[in-house]
Amino acid sequence: MLDADRASAALGIELLELGEGRAACRMTVTVHMINGHDLCHGGYVFLLADTAFACACNSHGPVTVAAGAEITFVSPAREGDVLVAEAAERTRYGRSGIYDVTVRKPDGQVVAEFRGRSRELR
Repeated sequence: MLDADRASAALGIELLELGEGRAACRMTVTVHMINGHDLCHGGYVFLLADTAFACACNSHGPVTVAAGAEITFVSPAREGDVLVAEAAERTRYGRSGIYDVTVRKPDGQVVAEFRGRSRELR
């Protein structure tokens, strides 16, 4: 799935780890991701978290998409920061699932917390 994801590839998002119900992805904040406050635009942080979420919820095999997601921004990211998003499955029920993703800087500082709801397509 990630090999065909042109949006994530265009941002340089790399898959670091993939297992059943979990994934980790990395992205470096570039000058083109900076908003008017000289911080990483939240949309890019969301996209990184969403990519890790997508990898984790598709790790079971069936094609799975987002049914919804929300994010809480905890601390800012700046140009040059390397962000890692770690996704973990919380539960799967029927064709649905819930996944939590934490986005951190290398020093462990949390940038954002994301919760995604998945739905298997049939």
